[in-house]
Amino acid sequence: MRAVTHGDTSTAARALLGVPSAIRRAVLSQMLHKAHAADRYRKRTGDAHPLWGNGSLMAVARMGPLGNEPDLGDPDYCECLVQVLEAVVQWRRERIDKISL
Repeated sequence: MRAVTHGDTSTAARALLGVPSAIRRAVLSQMLHKAHAADRYRKRTGDAHPLWGNGSLMAVARMGPLGNEPDLGDPDYCECLVQVLEAVVQWRRERIDKISL
């Protein structure tokens, strides 16, 4: 997966807002895996993945419907944003742990 930016995290959080809270973690996990696969495809072929884009989390998150970005006074949006940030941290830690072995 490409380097994650603020835009990636906010777009992924906006995508999660439209998903029932019970399945948000699973949907987010799928987004991360698709972004990673798309990035590997981009590196191998030099082209964006035909379904999942350029390897960024934002490209995958934009595949579904997105509303306007709420402000940080919206507790549901904040919860989604925290989930995204925690998932990205965990994703990176897992990759570092594999490299360290």
